[in-house]
This record gives sequence, structure tokens and C-alpha cells, in this order.
Amino acid sequence: MNATYLLDLLYLIAAITFVVGLKMLSHPDTARRGNQVAAVGMTLAVLGTLLLHPSADREMGDARTMKLLLLYAALAIGGAIGWIAAYRVKMTSMPQMVSLFNGLGGGCAALLAVAELKLQHDGFGHAGISYGAMILVLFTMFFGSVSFTGSLLAYAKLEDLVKDSAITLPRHSVVNMILLAGILGLIAYITFGAGENGMMWGLILFGISLVYGFMFVAPIGGADMPVVISVLNSFTGLTAAAAGIIYENLIMLVGGILVGASGSILTILMCKAMNRSIMNVLVGSFGGSSAASTKNAGDQTVREISVNDAAVLLNYSGSVMIVPGYGLAVAQAQKICKELDELLESNGVDVKYAIHPVAGRMPGHMNVLLAEADVPYPKLFDLEEANDLLAKSDVVIVVGANDVVNPAAKDDPGSPIYGMPVLEVWESKNVIVMKRSMKSGYAGIENELFFHPKTKMLFGDAKDTLQKLVSEVKSL
Repeated sequence: MNATYLLDLLYLIAAITFVVGLKMLSHPDTARRGNQVAAVGMTLAVLGTLLLHPSADREMGDARTMKLLLLYAALAIGGAIGWIAAYRVKMTSMPQMVSLFNGLGGGCAALLAVAELKLQHDGFGHAGISYGAMILVLFTMFFGSVSFTGSLLAYAKLEDLVKDSAITLPRHSVVNMILLAGILGLIAYITFGAGENGMMWGLILFGISLVYGFMFVAPIGGADMPVVISVLNSFTGLTAAAAGIIYENLIMLVGGILVGASGSILTILMCKAMNRSIMNVLVGSFGGSSAASTKNAGDQTVREISVNDAAVLLNYSGSVMIVPGYGLAVAQAQKICKELDELLESNGVDVKYAIHPVAGRMPGHMNVLLAEADVPYPKLFDLEEANDLLAKSDVVIVVGANDVVNPAAKDDPGSPIYGMPVLEVWESKNVIVMKRSMKSGYAGIENELFFHPKTKMLFGDAKDTLQKLVSEVKSL
């Protein structure tokens, strides 16, 4: 079989595995297998490109051998680093890993665009490149750079290495708009008027784009971070697709379109779940805001409950809803939570889980966490269904969640999160909030739920407290 036809066949198989794998990722029961299917397809595509692509035969001799050795060494080193990092990463650090890997993908696409611009400038690129193709190269450089530095900053924020107040400027959004206008102007100038100086101006565009990626993410924080991760992920997908067009590589095009489209759809869904527009998220950035509340403080009494009383209340309830949050992930308590779930179920208690779309630090964080503990998917309910069930529940256990259960989102117009749909846990008969302390959540605001008449606070590490609850329930 002709090598070109065989390569096209491998690309077709890889594209099919991408689509099938993406479909399987939509359900926790098949997500791991879907990831493996897509990985097999990607492996076929990479090997096919290395061995069968026409460009592999353009150069012969020692130079070609050296380039191939460097290429294979880079693949081996990068693959080893990626495998070790993914193997060792903790569930609490998964958002950071996603941000880091996503940023490296964007950076790779940006460097490809720089290389293509250099080839064009030296006369070795595609002859007679059109204005449209040049614009595509420059926008690939721009979006890839934004994804790179933006994702690195998102990683630093998630890792608590930087604080929003230390990296934002007065009238930061105005500065960003000026930078963006300058970037668009540079793209137009390089395309239509730079001439022999195109490479120099291209490198200037590359540098400013890297700065803009940092500035773009700097004012965004708190409750908006899952959306930002999704936006940057879609940017990386778009740059990969554009690179596929530049190099006439169909598998890069297909893979980039799938990543870009899925990231864009997820971004829209999360914005809808937060009752906000994407522009409001990226420009308004309420996640890092500290706007003052206009609601009166009211009753600030904190009501505590002992582990024994909590166990009795749970064991003799008819229905219990568990609301997982980032604190559950930090404590790595999902398996103990599942054990409590099974114990209550064996005593005749109906146990379900309420999942907020932006709970945790990345899209789907809680779903992945509970799937790791083999919690049956039918027991997980999204925002709208969960709120219907919460009003009928005898007890709600909030394990490490904060901003997604804050009543201020419903009744305090002065709150930074006002208008964001939340899990209305206060509508149930009893609420038990498990937290280490009264510290505010990622949005940096006080949670009124802690002082609600129906709320009882159960302080302590989530894993330790859940283990004590399991022991108490067993002893009843």
C-alpha cells in the first residue's frame, strides 16, 4: 500500500478514536476506557507521521539521522515526564496539572507559528503565501501565546503561589484592551505592510502576546477559575487546529477542532450554570472581587453539632443529600464518604449527591472525584434536579463546599456572587456543614449558610470526621 494512503488511513482511524473517546468521556463508567481509546488513536497518528509522512524523505544522510535522533529523544523525555507527572499527581492538584499541560500545548502551537513565520521570511515556506494564510499564522501565534502564559498563571493561582492583588493594575481591563488593540494592529501591519521586517515585528508580536496572556488571566480568580481553565483549553484547541491548516495535517486539524469545540461548549454551559455571560466572566471577574455586601449581618450565631449527634441524625433520617466540594478533594475523603453512603443505605436511608457545575477547581472535578470512589453515576444529580430534591431532604451534608452553597447568591444584591445559581441546601430540614474552620471560600466572601438557623457546623478534617461518623453509625 502506498505510504500516503496508509498514513491517511491511520489518520482516519485516529480521528474516529478521538470522537469515540470523547463520547465515552461523557459518562464516568466509560471515561477511563474512552481516554485509553483516544490515546491509542493519538499514538497511531504520531507514529504514522514520524514514519510515513512525505517530509520524512526530503533529507538524507547524517543531518537527517541527527534530526531524527533529537526528535525521538524529545519524544522519550517528554513522554516520560508526562507519564510520571500524571501518575504522581494528587486529585487536589489535578486542575493545576490540566492548566500546566494545556499551557504547554498552547506554547507548542505558538512556537510552530514562529517557526513558520521564520520559514516564510527566509523564503523556505509555502511559496506565495496568501494574506489569509499569514493572518492564520499570526493568530496561531497569538492564541497559543495567550494559552501558554495564561495557563501558567492559572496554575500559579491554583497552587496559591500568587495573589490577585499582587498582579493586578489599576484599571486593569483598560490596560488589557489597549494591549489587545495593539496586538490586532501588529497582526494587520505584519500581514500587509511589514515587508522584510516581518520577522522582527513577528517576534515583537510574540512577546506582547505572552504578556497579554498573563494580563488576561491576572484579574480573574476565585469562583471564575474553572471557566478560565475551560476558555484557555479551547484556545489551545483552536491553535492546534490552525496549525493543522498551516501544515496541511488533517489529524491536527481534527484534534484541534474537537478540543476547541468541546472547550467552548463547556465554557458556555458553565457560564449558563453561573447565570453570567462569558464577557462578564472575563471582564467582570467577580471571582476575585471584594465588593461589600449590602445585607445586614443579622444573627451571627454559630451552632455546632457533635459527631455522635450527627450520626444519630443521619442514621434515623429518611433521605440524605451529600454536597461535595474542594475540601473533600483536599482531604482525599471520597472513599470514606462512599463508605458512609453505603452504611446509611444499608440502614434504609436514601442517599444522593448534589453536584454544582463549578464545584472544585476545574470543570467536572467532583464527578471525577466520586467516580474514583466508585459512587454510582445515577446517584449524582446536577444543579436543577438537586435543588428539587434538596427541599425534600431530611439532612444535607456539605463536605468542604462553600461558595456554591452560599445564600448570598440568592438574596444579597451587594454580594460579588449575586445571581449565581447555587445549591439551595437551606431548603432542607437540617444542614450539617463539615469544614476545618469558618474561613471563606475561593471567592473570598463570608458564607451566610454557616449562621443559618438550620445549619449545624461539624469542624475538623473531612476524612477524619467522616471516619468518626462511620464508626458512630456502626455503633448505633
